[in-house]
Amino acid sequence: MQTQNRHPATEPTESTAQSLSFLQMVSSILASFFGVQSGKNRERDFALGKARPFILVGVLMTIVWYGTISVIVHFVLKR
Repeated sequence: MQTQNRHPATEPTESTAQSLSFLQMVSSILASFFGVQSGKNRERDFALGKARPFILVGVLMTIVWYGTISVIVHFVLKR
């Protein structure tokens, strides 16, 4: 019988079976807003995350951000 030599990087691990939590996704998106994402988190996001949730949450957070700024500017200019 011949044994197979497997490379450890190709074997599934517990971390690859997981997905990102909502809090991890929000944290990564906030870091991207400021351009300060760590390399470790970037690799985690690409390995475990899917594009659709990142896009949806990113668009929602952008709308909330601009809405908040708009309300603040409107409030300040009324005074």
